[in-house]
Amino acid sequence: MQSSKFHLLFHFHYWLVWTSIGKLGEIKLAGLSVNAQKEMGSKSSTKFYRIPEGKGTYSVGCTDLMTDHTIQGSFFRLYYPSQNGTSSEETQWIPRKEYYGGLSDFLNMYRMLGETFLQYYVGSVTCPAKWNAAFKPGEKYPLIIFSHGLGAFRTIYSAICIEMASQGFIVAAVEHRDKSASATYYYKENSVSEAREETTEDLEEEWIYYRKLKRGEQEFPLRHQQVQQRTEECIKALDLILDINSGKHVVNVLPLNFDWTLLKDSIDSNRIAVIGHSFGAATAIETLSRETRFKCGIALDAWMLPLGDDVYSKVHQPLLFINSEKFQWASNVLKMKKLDSTDTERKMITIKGSVHQSFPDFTFLIGSVVGKIFKLKGEIDPNIAIDISNKASLAFLQKHLGLEKDFDQWDALIDGVGCNVIPGTNIDLPLTQPESVE
Repeated sequence: MQSSKFHLLFHFHYWLVWTSIGKLGEIKLAGLSVNAQKEMGSKSSTKFYRIPEGKGTYSVGCTDLMTDHTIQGSFFRLYYPSQNGTSSEETQWIPRKEYYGGLSDFLNMYRMLGETFLQYYVGSVTCPAKWNAAFKPGEKYPLIIFSHGLGAFRTIYSAICIEMASQGFIVAAVEHRDKSASATYYYKENSVSEAREETTEDLEEEWIYYRKLKRGEQEFPLRHQQVQQRTEECIKALDLILDINSGKHVVNVLPLNFDWTLLKDSIDSNRIAVIGHSFGAATAIETLSRETRFKCGIALDAWMLPLGDDVYSKVHQPLLFINSEKFQWASNVLKMKKLDSTDTERKMITIKGSVHQSFPDFTFLIGSVVGKIFKLKGEIDPNIAIDISNKASLAFLQKHLGLEKDFDQWDALIDGVGCNVIPGTNIDLPLTQPESVE
């Protein structure tokens, strides 16, 4: 079993332990990478690390929405084109201390140690989107539902989501409650307050943490069950956003000052896509198989194990696989190839020098030495890698959502033509097909 390969941040705890005990001071400096921390080069140069800004023409806003306080509700972070000058506050990257605890559990660290170091090293990180900035109405924007990987949560793919929003998309990054996230939460009624009319003060938080495999437990049944719930959560998020688009009143459990009525008639319901990374990529594929309102999908370094054999014949929309060079293996790629079709476009490209962690934000927040040692960075500059992925995604989205943009300038990337990209896979594939998952 290669389950360790699927962990989004598998090597991150080694970096934290290494820096915490003060070994190799130069490498320690290279590992500190938040706004106020830096890697020293020459005496005349200082390099700061941060999540990259969007390259498109739209200003980007960000807010959170949790509806129906129960576990059956919807919870996502929204990235969107925003009005200039309506907010000066950048968005906190990891918004609650409980997420540090969840990451510590996921990484098999002592929680107190993990919380302390994670909060110290990345606690002040912000992402370049204006918090609760007013939505920019007056256009019909295409919509993307984004699904995170194993051990992740809604906030840590902000580089991808911000870029899409800067190019004129609305992006809802779902936080999954299937126990595949490091941490998430909902609200439950306070038993003392049940007799009164429900208000936010009458609710108390209930946190859900990552569920580890039990000793001797087979992985497929758990992951297959989780991908079903994840798919339902993606579809539920879509339903909610389209309700908002139609003018339906939304009640946000979170006490945030954001005018959701501005989204009315601002979403193009005929131009909807789903994107995900790793487990989220499997979720995107499962979602395509169950919901035809999604017109196409993009699978970033997909982990195919959670999918049952029945899904392959049910996906009829165009699908783009963007793989890293160092993560994939033959049986996993062969499962992707089972989705090949003569009726609709299926494409696969591989980004040279990239690793599985080239897609989440952590790759931008550490120095190159530590990042390469612990596979949080590949041989390629992370900004170049994410730029290739984003441009290929935009070209694919334009083609299959019928957008009138200039993203077709990157069409060659979809075919694996260009610097640092190859068509298909770098993995040598056997002639035989993979065995069915039982």
